[in-house]
Amino acid sequence: QVQLEESGGGLVQAGGSLRLSCTASGRIYSINRMSWYRQAPGKQRDLVARINHDGSTDYEDPVKGRATIARDNAKNTVYLEMNSLKPEDTAVYYCNADILATKFSRLLPYWGQGTQVTVSS
Repeated sequence: QVQLEESGGGLVQAGGSLRLSCTASGRIYSINRMSWYRQAPGKQRDLVARINHDGSTDYEDPVKGRATIARDNAKNTVYLEMNSLKPEDTAVYYCNADILATKFSRLLPYWGQGTQVTVSS
């Protein structure tokens, strides 16, 4: 069993900053890509940023220049720091990771339960 657990959400004022964390636990051989998605009420779940095992990153346009994704491979943890937060950043933020449970397993995607981020104007 593999689990992803997010933390760090909450209520933030516009212009403020936050840091989200997500740690994978359980039967893990290796973790490939780790990503952050978000889903606002009534909208689809969208990619925010992703980071590969080698540390290369991609950011979606709405957060470019305001977000930094990082990972600690020794801790199976991915982070998302965002600054200059806007009310439109309000959403449930989900962690996603492509994980090999064993050396001979298929690479499978896992999701966290989500953490609410609310940005007040």
